[in-house]
Amino acid sequence: MKLTVGTRGSKLALTQTNRTLNWIKTKNPNIEFELKIIHTIGDKEHGKPLFSIDAKGIFEREIDQQVVSGEIDFAVHSLKDVPIVEIQTGTVIAAIPKRDSPNDVFISHNNVPLKDLPHGATVGTGSLRRLAQIKYLRPDLDIQPIRGNIDTRINKVHNGELAGIVIAQAGLERLNITNQITHQPLSLEQFPSAAGQGAIALTAKENNTKIITLLQTVDDPNSRAEITAERSLVLKLEGGCRVPIGAVAKVQENQLTLWGSIFSLNDQKKISAQTKGPLNQATELGTIVGEELIKQGAKDYEKQWREKYGVW
Repeated sequence: MKLTVGTRGSKLALTQTNRTLNWIKTKNPNIEFELKIIHTIGDKEHGKPLFSIDAKGIFEREIDQQVVSGEIDFAVHSLKDVPIVEIQTGTVIAAIPKRDSPNDVFISHNNVPLKDLPHGATVGTGSLRRLAQIKYLRPDLDIQPIRGNIDTRINKVHNGELAGIVIAQAGLERLNITNQITHQPLSLEQFPSAAGQGAIALTAKENNTKIITLLQTVDDPNSRAEITAERSLVLKLEGGCRVPIGAVAKVQENQLTLWGSIFSLNDQKKISAQTKGPLNQATELGTIVGEELIKQGAKDYEKQWREKYGVW
């Protein structure tokens, strides 16, 4: 049986898609795959910062529309690109394979650590969350929005255009270029990751039992529990890419721990909360942490960011 698989066309997207398909084929050796590269609004609007594009699902909507229409059998996404508040109508996240590192990393000119950059140095990021986290630690730095694939971003550092960039570790791992990292990954305590960072989502058409069952052969229960908790937290806060929410869940000894944080816009403050419980209560744990953050003033912080960068 041959299945048509939708993906974006970047080097990273193709690398992680082919890796995922190899996992599926290991479990289902009689399956063959044909890739269909689909260009999304995020690919076309490459000149704008991500948080300035007034749309949801900018890297997945066009792909999942073809899942719904039957033009492709399923899609492979970076999970953090799949909207939390409004997933594509007619699709489900059929599987979440084992997650890669959720950490961010710093890549700098001459391997200078973030803490040692000179006053006023320019650091690039495409994420408001990372912007807020950098400003919390180093308010003196000049943070600039950047776009482009991983190679393009790294080249901006090597040619001296930027002093450094903050980027997801998982992408470097998948492309086998972790030698670019300055020292070690950034700590999740200082740089709590976005919900779902480091994970892959396989989306299929609702009620397409045959495809969903196939994809579930590579579903990782621990990773799914972690992502479920993180996305539940963001859903409770009604957050989007224009609000700097960190959400980190970790399974250890059949217990799921969830940390959440949100940063203020102007006065270098952050609020945090955490809880722990069984894996089958992942959704409830996300709600609990979200409610605690709201009690501490999360909605006021969200309002600050939305007023500056627009309503999501």
